Amino acid sequence: MRAGGGGGGGGGGALGLALELLRRCLLLGPLGLRPAGGQDGDGCGHTVLAARSGTLSSRNYPGTYPNHTECRWQLRAPPDTSLILVFGDLDLEPSERCARSSLLLTDPDSGATYGPYCRDSGPAASPLVTNWSSVTVLFSSSSHRSGRGLLLSYASSQHPDVVSCLKRGTHLAQEHTSVYCPAGCKDIEGDIWGNAHQGYRDTSVLCKAAVHAGVIADETGGQVTLSQEKGITLYESAFANGLHSKRGSLSEKRLLFHRACGDALEVAAFNASSWWQEVDALGQERGWVAERAALGTPGPSWAAEPGAEAAWLELDLGTRRNITGIVTKGSEMYDCYVTSYSVSSSRDGRNWRPYRGSGGQEDKVFEGNVDSRGEVSNAFIPPIVTRYLRVTPHSWHQRIAMKVALLGCPTVRVRAPRPYAPSDPQEVPLPVPTSRSPGRTPVPGVALDPEKAGYPKLESSQVCSLGSLPPPGSTPPSFPAAAALGDLSQPHSPEYAEPDLVQVNPSSQPGPSTFKPPPDEGYTLPLVVSHYAVPGQYHEYAEPLPPEPEYATPFGDPEPHGTRCGMAGLPAALSRAGCPESPLARYDAPTLPGEPQGLSGVNAAPRGELPPVPHGDSASPEHPYSHVYHEAW
Repeated sequence: MRAGGGGGGGGGGALGLALELLRRCLLLGPLGLRPAGGQDGDGCGHTVLAARSGTLSSRNYPGTYPNHTECRWQLRAPPDTSLILVFGDLDLEPSERCARSSLLLTDPDSGATYGPYCRDSGPAASPLVTNWSSVTVLFSSSSHRSGRGLLLSYASSQHPDVVSCLKRGTHLAQEHTSVYCPAGCKDIEGDIWGNAHQGYRDTSVLCKAAVHAGVIADETGGQVTLSQEKGITLYESAFANGLHSKRGSLSEKRLLFHRACGDALEVAAFNASSWWQEVDALGQERGWVAERAALGTPGPSWAAEPGAEAAWLELDLGTRRNITGIVTKGSEMYDCYVTSYSVSSSRDGRNWRPYRGSGGQEDKVFEGNVDSRGEVSNAFIPPIVTRYLRVTPHSWHQRIAMKVALLGCPTVRVRAPRPYAPSDPQEVPLPVPTSRSPGRTPVPGVALDPEKAGYPKLESSQVCSLGSLPPPGSTPPSFPAAAALGDLSQPHSPEYAEPDLVQVNPSSQPGPSTFKPPPDEGYTLPLVVSHYAVPGQYHEYAEPLPPEPEYATPFGDPEPHGTRCGMAGLPAALSRAGCPESPLARYDAPTLPGEPQGLSGVNAAPRGELPPVPHGDSASPEHPYSHVYHEAW
């Protein structure tokens, strides 16, 4: 006996119908159902039942559901959780006590029920939060004329922010939102405009756009984090993850999905099972070799040898990477492209494992290109952590030909714990002073070249170099130690290292630095010498000046000519006196032939009294020269 059969509509008939539906749920419900949930009947429509969420609909939804049909779904939540039901649409032809078409929810364990429901007698709240770990959903229909039917989604109580597959971006009230999209929203009726790069028009169906953007898999659903930003003039269409988006016009806001790992990866090498060596009508050869498979390469793509059935293209990333997506394109020359393909990965280039996606039961076959001009994206959820990736075409148009790019990010490395350092200073070996320039201290496994590694260049220091100091603990016999500026027993920073030799100008020979006397002189450098000490106050250890004056300055960045204020060799107070505030006249150097004369006054110097300032010193207006030793006035 079918529900409502014979047109019965009395009160007793409605009550009998409800009891009959309950009996079917309790006695016949578990028969023929899979342990993880399932469906049974001729009135079932689109159904995806995953472990933590799912979506189900009546037959022909959103069209009119058929007469005299029935479907039963068994939903189960993970252990120690309950079910949350979200009604996206419930449009059943109204009748007295829902006698003609109805929806009934029951708990197989306790026998408790919700319903029956129809158009004018729907659930009081959506989502419907139950305390059941298992729910039987029974939909039945008799003769009727109208009604779209049923669309229902569910999730476990671990995801209380679950939304319907019909929710759109215009329904969001906050600029930054995190919601849980259930499994099965990909094939639900609804349009999306835009793409993952630009963003999506706010009128787009939210969870369907998330599948298109590759942030969740339709087979499992997942948490989605997105933001609403100002809309753009035009949204370009794209084909990605089996979905076509539309080309849309200006909107007030757009939806941007947050995806942390989706940058373009650099491919170190390409390899292929074979490639096509073409000879054109003029007798010229053109190789469709594996290296032409790079997506940014102009001209023809990689193409397999004609007649090759088991062709493959291999990409070597050079090291292990997190691969989250792939982008493919055909060859516009001769209109060739691959329409479907599978992917396998390897860590050593010899043993290969096929990619099976989130289901894990069968090898996943990806939808490829539909023409030779557009790009098609597919996401790997979960990501593939590997070095080698192999693409195996399954079907193609005219010839196997394609270009490929991979998306992802570096793998997360766990930092090793730091070795134990003893607290006794006598047990720690002291570093040996070196004469390396700042920024060149060797660190194992780290490149500190500022120009190549991107590290900031160190500024020169005004503290005297510690490279020529005696080891801590030794007492200078000839000089009294001045007041210590700090703990000199700690390993010094390379920022304080000074060069041993300097070169006055490119044409002169390097000479001994005034900061460090030759070892055969027998001088002992005190621990700290005041920067303002006058020659003669202590034993002088500087060698006689060479014929050309020598200026020992620490290494640093070169500065443009004409940016100094004051002269090396003058006292600091005298050098700064009368300096103009203009950056072009902050320093006054001897004027070269053919150049305009500098400013006159206390900062001006007659031509020939001082040599040109050597290139490469790092003095600045904030740090005037303080390391240069001069003769007494």
